[in-house]
Amino acid sequence: MKILIVDDEPLALSRLQRLLTSLGHSEISTASCGKEALECVAKNDFDVAFLDISMSDMDGIELGYALRYTHETMAIIYQSAHESYALKAFDVGAVDYLLKPYTAEAVSRSIERVSVKNTPKELRLIAKAGESHYLLSPHEILYVKADLTEVIFRTKEGFSYYPKKISEVETLLEPHNFLRVHRSYLINLNAIEEMTTIDQSRLSFTLQGIKESIESSKDGAKHFRHLFK
Repeated sequence: MKILIVDDEPLALSRLQRLLTSLGHSEISTASCGKEALECVAKNDFDVAFLDISMSDMDGIELGYALRYTHETMAIIYQSAHESYALKAFDVGAVDYLLKPYTAEAVSRSIERVSVKNTPKELRLIAKAGESHYLLSPHEILYVKADLTEVIFRTKEGFSYYPKKISEVETLLEPHNFLRVHRSYLINLNAIEEMTTIDQSRLSFTLQGIKESIESSKDGAKHFRHLFK
């Protein structure tokens, strides 16, 4: 298991590193601030990150969202001397919240929860709009639009970005009744309100709760008609 520790207090950082080593973990990297942490995860894949919350350049909550946005499978365990941040920590999707000072046994229990966290569960996707982050379920997404190396999610509330190519998102959402109707569009079949034919070969889809419509390609319309003979 590859572990990243982020803490701007050298003594706290070295103590947690010692505890993890005593529990048999050897692949441990450290960072003293959010910037260093982001540089680490850009170069390495980590299974779990221990994040301090009160840090000067970027607090642990902000860092947690940044890590979630680019490394959504990484488990996050928060560590803090204060209980007041617990709710925000779990909003990020943290596996556990350790109160300082903690014991080796507490750290061990947190590590054990990582394996539970990695078991299959309901799909949730973290998208970003400006400085805000949204935790979306597939049924909330009306359509997906390709945008270079990212995609745009359209919900009834508005637009947000997700950092994967549309081909990757298609694989994620296909089990949730999404269909590729154009090389740049996936639509939620459960959200279709109305369909009209264009040029006898393409289709225009109106989706529930929004005004804009999505036009298919010829192949996309053919695929749709094949599914719903």
